[in-house]
Amino acid sequence: MQIRFWGTRGSLPVAPPASIYSDKIADALLQASGRTFVDKQAALNFARDELKFAVGQGYGGATSCVEVDAGRGAFVVCDMGSGLREFGLDTLRRLAGYQRPKEWHFFLSHLHWDHIMGFPFFTPASVEGAKVIIHAGHVDAEEALRRQQERISFPVPFEWLKADIEFCTLTPGTEYQVGELTVGLIDQAHSHVSYGYRFRDAQGSTVVYSTDAEYKIDKMGQESAMVDFMAGADLVIADTMYSLADSVSIKEDWGHSSNIVAVDLCHEAGAKRLALFHHEPTYSDADIQRMHDETIRYEELTRSGSELEVICSHDGLCVEI
Repeated sequence: MQIRFWGTRGSLPVAPPASIYSDKIADALLQASGRTFVDKQAALNFARDELKFAVGQGYGGATSCVEVDAGRGAFVVCDMGSGLREFGLDTLRRLAGYQRPKEWHFFLSHLHWDHIMGFPFFTPASVEGAKVIIHAGHVDAEEALRRQQERISFPVPFEWLKADIEFCTLTPGTEYQVGELTVGLIDQAHSHVSYGYRFRDAQGSTVVYSTDAEYKIDKMGQESAMVDFMAGADLVIADTMYSLADSVSIKEDWGHSSNIVAVDLCHEAGAKRLALFHHEPTYSDADIQRMHDETIRYEELTRSGSELEVICSHDGLCVEI
């Protein structure tokens, strides 16, 4: 499998102001310390390989959208955040070069706006002959998607879309077959309920997508169901929107978790890799990188068995499973 991150922010899209670019350029020039580069590629190599990620690159600003690609068959994607626009365009480009059906399967964690706002800009939904199947644990998924395209809110109403669009309500505890993937779901603590998903391919590789879920450090004993759901996963994509301090104080009961709790859950579940996800929109690239570094250090200090690799998701990241 390949896991492609098209949107990794939480709550709302983030567009960096002009000063962010000036700061990055200034930091890069200082670290270059008078070096010259023979061509643009050499400069790009320097930015990618020698600068901190928060300086030479960035985490992006699109909201939740993650593709699970088994390599053939229909396209599978978790959530419809603002990153969905680029995902949709990219899949149309891929269709031109490969023999894949014009079929897209969505798995929705929940129906809050930051997780469905990309659908009105999903180009394949306007393609004649395309098939779009929207899977959710919520019986009101269709209502939510139609409502955001009512004329008072958006110029193109839902009924104008040309694709064949179906809605499928899923039940936690039941497994479903979608092409090469076996999919299960679990309910999570969040406003109007959120659902986590577990994807397993024909070779047994497993990915868990768990966002907009609040797991509390003082109630870890009650999280055995989630530990079982994550058990042995090759990759866990987890909601790490807050620091531990925020998650137990001013933002308690806001429906999100911390990097610390994510590591603890993955350690107990024996997961192999953790991707920090659903980044706080007020965090700068430097803030996110700092959290990533702190999470790696915490994992090292609390490790009692095999290493849990901690990566930090960003728009455009592709992970091989």
